Amino acid sequence: MQTREGRILTTHTGSLPRPASLRRLLVQRARGESVDKAALEAEIRAAKQAVVQAQRAAGIDIGNDGEQGRESFFLSVRHRLSGFGGSWQRPPRSDIERYPAFRQAFTAWLAAQDAVSNFSPPKAIAEVRYCGLSALEEECREFRAILDACGQPFVTPFFTAPSPGMIFCAIRNEYYETADAYLAALGAALKVEYETITKAGFLLQIDSPDLALERHVSYQDRPLGAFLEFVEKAVATLNAAVAEIPPERIRLHVCWGNYEAPHDCDVPLKEILPILQKARVDALVLPFANPRHAHEIGCLAAVPPAEGQRIVAGVIDTLTNFVEHPELVAERIERVARAVGGPERVMAGTDCGFDTSAGMGRVAPDVAWAKLAALSEGARLASHRLFGAG
Repeated sequence: MQTREGRILTTHTGSLPRPASLRRLLVQRARGESVDKAALEAEIRAAKQAVVQAQRAAGIDIGNDGEQGRESFFLSVRHRLSGFGGSWQRPPRSDIERYPAFRQAFTAWLAAQDAVSNFSPPKAIAEVRYCGLSALEEECREFRAILDACGQPFVTPFFTAPSPGMIFCAIRNEYYETADAYLAALGAALKVEYETITKAGFLLQIDSPDLALERHVSYQDRPLGAFLEFVEKAVATLNAAVAEIPPERIRLHVCWGNYEAPHDCDVPLKEILPILQKARVDALVLPFANPRHAHEIGCLAAVPPAEGQRIVAGVIDTLTNFVEHPELVAERIERVARAVGGPERVMAGTDCGFDTSAGMGRVAPDVAWAKLAALSEGARLASHRLFGAG
């Protein structure tokens, strides 16, 4: 991953606010309603252009297309992988279920949203194969054209894709004889997507909340050991899928779910970090801004990153409309730098996306951009203190 000597680089985890008009079209498409294809494509193109310019204005160094054309960070695979159909309801999150009053309020909020749900995904009902290469290649070409038109605004542009483990957990297997066979098929299919993205010249970010989130969803009623066994298999499958890609072209985003709730059933970072470090990636993208996991910066000192591996530290909370003060952002960055043994192993980012499925964002768009500007200013302050840079 490209860096700039003597400066903390800024980035985010992918999804950025979508225009209301685009969100409505994506929601309609996800519901199976008729959508004018040309109108949708025009909305997506305009949104991508706007979001690239907004990232540049906010001072983002490593940016993307904001996932503007996707209804969800992982549901887009149903347009690129064959074998999916129908739908099912995922298990409720255990941290929400244990608080009935909160569950009632959360359910009411969800019902009021004109949004795409990540908890009513399709199922695997036939052989899984990659069939959307032409669509992906066109998406890469369009993003490259936008970057060219904007004068290459980023130090490095990145492109997101979901992990095999996330699809494994979210899209229920009703075709393969064994879970291992299903996971392997997903890894083989997504290998095509990963290699296409990096061949197009983009930094690959693999979104893998499954490596933390699924402890209190799919594995909430099973022993911790069973979940850690899944994490081991998921990381091994991911490593096989990226075996032909240089590790410095890949970063891995892991989180406990981008939703505002108690999160007191989250698996501790210390339990999964040694396994995450086995991932064949240049950097781990981890959340440290939210109240439940901010203290786990200390885990980075107790379990240092693998040799050559870096940390993209989430120092901006994507679930609150508070705009973090740049001084607080700088302090968080400095804490991470101390924990990993030096600022050259640190980049500054967000805990998660601002709209990981269309319409589910909790932060107002203008506030989201203010938060990213605060991220950039905080990184500038931290850079001055850590490197003596301006």
